[in-house]
Amino acid sequence: MSRLVIVVEKASDWGSFYPSDNVVAAVDYLKQPVAGGEDQERTQVINLCRSYKYLGIGYYVSLLAEARGHRVIPSVRSINDLRRRSIYGLDIEDLNQKLTRFLPAEGRDATEFGLLVYFGTTSYAPLADLARQVFDIFPCPILKLEFERQKVWQINAIKPGSLHALTDAQEDAFAQALDAFSKKLWRTRRMRRKYRYDIAMLVDPNEAMPPSNKRALKAFVEAGKEIGIEVDPVGRHDYPRLAEYDGLFIRETTALDNHTYRFAIKAEKEGMVVIDDPTSILRCTNKIYLADLLKSRKLPTPRTEILFRDEARRLADLPERLGFPIVLKIPDGSFSRGIVKVEDAESLKREAESLFQNTSLLIAQEFLYTEFDWRIGVLDGEPLYACQYFMSRGHWQIYDHGADKAKARSGGFKTLPVREAPSEVVKLALRATTAIGDGLYGVDIKQTKERPVIIEVNDNPSIDAGIEDAYLGEDLYRRIMDVFLRRMERQRLGISR
Repeated sequence: MSRLVIVVEKASDWGSFYPSDNVVAAVDYLKQPVAGGEDQERTQVINLCRSYKYLGIGYYVSLLAEARGHRVIPSVRSINDLRRRSIYGLDIEDLNQKLTRFLPAEGRDATEFGLLVYFGTTSYAPLADLARQVFDIFPCPILKLEFERQKVWQINAIKPGSLHALTDAQEDAFAQALDAFSKKLWRTRRMRRKYRYDIAMLVDPNEAMPPSNKRALKAFVEAGKEIGIEVDPVGRHDYPRLAEYDGLFIRETTALDNHTYRFAIKAEKEGMVVIDDPTSILRCTNKIYLADLLKSRKLPTPRTEILFRDEARRLADLPERLGFPIVLKIPDGSFSRGIVKVEDAESLKREAESLFQNTSLLIAQEFLYTEFDWRIGVLDGEPLYACQYFMSRGHWQIYDHGADKAKARSGGFKTLPVREAPSEVVKLALRATTAIGDGLYGVDIKQTKERPVIIEVNDNPSIDAGIEDAYLGEDLYRRIMDVFLRRMERQRLGISR
């Protein structure tokens, strides 16, 4: 079961709103006996104290809420971060760059502008997206954003707001935002009563090439139900309520510069079980990092060089070292995107200049042709599945994006029991993932005449119904959910892996 608790510093602070059994005075909350054991209720606390100053009443409400295992907003971390401008200044640097086109340009004498944000919402439509992003970074019921204009508009300060200081109109806006926010919590509570644990499965229904198709996503949900886990598909806008869950399973294509990485970081900070975890995303999504990591572990890869922009001589000499054809890769490409094969010096120069428009570094590798790539799925340090991905017809890659980038063609596949895959391929895959972590990975390996070599390690491998599950069937999804269950049980018991 689950309940919502709204904590106010004084009863009069709630005087403008309808009475509710969910509202508790701060002192009463702090004096409540501490529940324990497996039967304690899940509790979401919304801390609306007048101040969150260090060691004040509001601070202790959040501190003891966390000690009691309650999910609280704002968290102690958010409170501390909002007090330290040096920290949040870094977090909002990218937001400042978006302000100029949103804030009013007229009235050039205006040098200051303020905004109230209630649970990530604001009535000022042009800054609605910015308000949500600030709330994502600093989850707090009421935030005061202060802007200043020198040469350009920028965020000058982010401060917690106070319920008792709101005007009548602002109270109405806050009440609507609280109602919308709490309804999500109450609706979630009713759905989850029969489950032991809850996992948020991050998906994007509009992604052109997602890591799991719809049938696979449904299979994950069903596998979770069988062992007492609710797998709840969520989207990027569900970030504020991520802490309600016990685990996060990312089934979107991950990248360091988008919301998938932020979700992983937040979930890890909340003590949730996370696949893919932030470290795995960091190590796998950037091919430059991965190339250095594999080299440092002395793991076999194609001959590889890192190219720097504006080093024309090094680029020109590359064929002498690698020979033609040469494969050029952007650091963060996926599904064969951002990868080109060049056959001569002219195409090498042309394609490198094109790719360098969006990155300072490129990877160059010797070209190794094979009819198929091995993909060994690895989970928790153990081999999970083995697939052969064949090159797209008439193409040198598995995926052929052609002229229509939205309709990529792919080659065939063959899914085998792990025991039937070459032992040297499986062992190499396990060695590769040992350097990454203990999550869910897909290791791409080419088996040449001389030896198998690692092409890349994917932190968010494809698991599609009808392909990767062709041998294991439903058991593939069950095994992944079993790992979540074991880890969440260990988290609950305070046992480290």
